Amino acid sequence: MLEIHSKRIPPDVIVLELAGRITLGRDSQHLEWLGTALVRDKEKKVVLDLTNVSRLDSTGVGIIVMVCGLLKQSGGELRLAGAKGLVDDVLKLTNIHSMIAVHPSAEAAAASFGSA
Repeated sequence: MLEIHSKRIPPDVIVLELAGRITLGRDSQHLEWLGTALVRDKEKKVVLDLTNVSRLDSTGVGIIVMVCGLLKQSGGELRLAGAKGLVDDVLKLTNIHSMIAVHPSAEAAAASFGSA
């Protein structure tokens, strides 16, 4: 099961705190829909906090890349934060780091928007 909670880091960064698994299945589809909603709502600075994600498969990687693409097309940016263990291994294996900035914490990821 994937739980998604959102919070705002002032003034304009949205952090999606994810917990559980980003794998093939209905739960992950909610993350895809949320990405579309963020673009619709004209959000430009989004952080996916992966601190509490226990598993990430190719479907999850695809969803993250898709959300990144949607945001870029609308003039926004995506950052990843808190990946560890198997999740970090998958991100490295799939070379996501070359496409999406990965930070140790959501706060560091949010702060990176100011320096970009």
